[in-house]
Amino acid sequence: MNGPPVRVVIVDDDALVRAALSMMLDGADGITVVGEAGDGDEVEPLVDAHAPHVVLMDLRMPRLNGIAATRRLRVRPHPPEVVVLTTFDTDENVLRALRAGAGGFLLKDTPPPRIVEAVLRVAAGDPILSPAVTRRLLDRVTAESGAHDRARTALRVLSPREHEVAVAVAHGRSNAEIATDLVMSIATVKAHMTHVLTKLDMDNRTQVALLVHDAGLV
Repeated sequence: MNGPPVRVVIVDDDALVRAALSMMLDGADGITVVGEAGDGDEVEPLVDAHAPHVVLMDLRMPRLNGIAATRRLRVRPHPPEVVVLTTFDTDENVLRALRAGAGGFLLKDTPPPRIVEAVLRVAAGDPILSPAVTRRLLDRVTAESGAHDRARTALRVLSPREHEVAVAVAHGRSNAEIATDLVMSIATVKAHMTHVLTKLDMDNRTQVALLVHDAGLV
């Protein structure tokens, strides 16, 4: 990997989980673990000290849960990306975390190469949603009262090209894949994505994907 390594902070109240993740990620090319925390209320000092690119965030912690910790991080200037680590039975909490600004989520039993890939992609602004639970979660979103109409209305502010990019994001396409599909440069895709986020008053691609799913366009 070219350039400096992606700096990661791991947040989990299980010391064994932290140790396993730290060992795995520190051994991966292009990643360095710069800090660990056992609870959500310990994260911000680590972010101040180490300026990580990505925080791997557990949801269930004794003092400050991952949703609240994610919300605190994402309102900071130049916040790190957050990837939620969860188990299959926490779909409601994961949705809340994504809406709080998490860039994506993974199951804790995700194969190590997939976790490494997710960290690198999220750091590059291209989040990954775990396919094993994406459909179940998004089905819950679209079932929310009024979500469909609100999403359709919100998406009307986008230009036709921005709309195409937003739908492609909801399909899980990377910037490079979108550029190929829509016959444009990666720089143009990034520019459209910036406009989409600004117009929708959102701060990451995952929130855009959820809105597109709310609208029933995927």
